[in-house]
Parts: sequence; C-alpha cells; structure tokens
Amino acid sequence: NEDVVQLLKDAIARRGDVQIDVCAILNDTTGTLMSCAWKNHNCKIGLIVGTGANACYMERVEEAELFAAEDPRKKHVLINTEWGAFGDNGALDFVRTEFDRDIDVHSINPGKQTFEKMISGMYMGELVRLVLVKMTQAGILFNGQDSEVLNTRGLFFTKYVSEIEADEPGNFTNCRLVLEELGLTNATDGDCANVRYICECVSKRAAHLVSAGIATLINKMDEPTVTVGVDGSVYRFHPKFHNLMVEKIS
Repeated sequence: NEDVVQLLKDAIARRGDVQIDVCAILNDTTGTLMSCAWKNHNCKIGLIVGTGANACYMERVEEAELFAAEDPRKKHVLINTEWGAFGDNGALDFVRTEFDRDIDVHSINPGKQTFEKMISGMYMGELVRLVLVKMTQAGILFNGQDSEVLNTRGLFFTKYVSEIEADEPGNFTNCRLVLEELGLTNATDGDCANVRYICECVSKRAAHLVSAGIATLINKMDEPTVTVGVDGSVYRFHPKFHNLMVEKIS
C-alpha cells in the first residue's frame, strides 16, 4: 500500500546520476484516452488491442464505490477495467472453443486473462495455427501434408493474419508467401482461400468480442456522445479490424 510514484522517485534519487521528474504512472489505456482527449473532448474510453488487450472509461464518482475523491468538485474518475481477466470465473465458457482451451493450458498463466487470450495479438496467430493443424490432420488442407514449422507452437505469427487478410479478393500473394515460410510450398488456391477464411474467422471474432466490451461500457456510461481512443498493434496493422469494430458497435 505504498505510492509507486514516490517509490520510483526515491529509486531514481538513489542513483544520483539522472534527473527525472515522475509526474504520474499511467496504464496504457489511460494514456491512450488522455492523448485522444487532448484534441477530442468527447473521448471517454481508452482501448488497447495489441499484444495485450484492455480498456478504461470515464465513470461518475458516485458510481465508483472504491474511490474516495479528494476533491469534492471532481465529478468523474477514470476506471481501468483490466478486462483481460473477464471470463476467468467461467462467464465466457459458452463461447470458448477447444482452441481457446489449448491456448490457455499451454500459456504461462493457465486460467487467467481469459478474455485477453481470445482477442489479443499475443494469441491470435497461435489460434489460427491450431485450427490449421486440425484441418490439415483431417485432410481438409494441404492434402493432409503438414510441416515442422506448422506443428511448432508460436511460429504462426499474428502479423501473418494481417498480411493474409490484406490480399485482395481472389489474390493469394501474401498468403502464399506466409505458407512458404511455414514450409507449405504446394498449397492450392483452395487451400489459400480456406487459410484466409480461418484468419478472417479468428480476427472477426476478436473484433466482435472487443466491440461487445466497448458497447457495454458505452451503455453503462449513458452519455450522448462518446469517442473511443484506440491504440495497439492489432488495431493499427490489421487491415479490417477498425471496420469490423465500427460495423459491430453501430
């Protein structure tokens, strides 16, 4: 129960060789909201969809039961939801798949960060890989011929999902380049179409789950206008994530 800002200041002072004024320590969602709000005063939600996933939102002080406002004139407080842990109590079991459970079992924190494991960049590529492996073993993909790389955990990078979905309809240039990196050099156009469809399913589910979370926060806030400030590698580099979210929320 100590002030982490003061602890950091004390540690810097003990070094004696640097001078840094620590104004505050912020969660990245809070920083995103504040950065966006600098230009857009309607920004009341900060969202990160990158390696991890989280959101914060503006709440009325009277609704924040654990917050004791030092200044009675302050009417709002930023709440860091840490929503990556949503579902750790089983609330999301109805939408979890065998692939989600596989991800969880082999993660560094089994049973934790359930929501995050379904949407973030740390796990999106691995989710796709697990589906590809199952489809290959069933003989649906690549004529049943897999590769050592495809069967190795963590080697289907999330950036591959963005690259594959960046191909224009009917064009599989990026998809073939990715499959070649995976040691799958004899993929047919049908294989490529199926791989892209799997990527689309995984990324669309992620975008829709994020959208559900944002919609819930918007409904709770009950404000006439809300802008959402967003950052994170998945949101920035996936060619369709923004549009998928806007479509679902609206």
